[in-house]
Amino acid sequence: MKYSIAVHKEAGSCYGVTVPDIDGCFSAGDTLDEALANAHQAINAHLEYLAEEGVLPPVAEAVDVYLNNEDYQGAIWCYVDVDTSAFLGKTEKATVTLPALLISKIDGLVNDGTIKSRSAFLAESATKQLSGF
Repeated sequence: MKYSIAVHKEAGSCYGVTVPDIDGCFSAGDTLDEALANAHQAINAHLEYLAEEGVLPPVAEAVDVYLNNEDYQGAIWCYVDVDTSAFLGKTEKATVTLPALLISKIDGLVNDGTIKSRSAFLAESATKQLSGF
């Protein structure tokens, strides 16, 4: 999942990073590269904690959702790509029955490389649907 991060830099300070989609997740670094690497570590740590509490990883919103938020004015926006599957637990096999048209549409996404597999599509869809619970 690609999480948007807001990067702020004030004169005489390091780069500060906030992850708007994950409450309380922030980081910093002396360089932009270091700030991005530290943000990745901070996101992983937060997602690990949430998993231990039985909470699904938050869904990443588009940057547009935050552009008018006062807290992020003047921010540089970047993305940090995180494999959230590591925070969902061990995989289990499940048999699912779907209408042929849905399977065809999912397979189209697999064939054009948009998603890795049917399972990846179903897992991502379920995560998005259940993240509010």
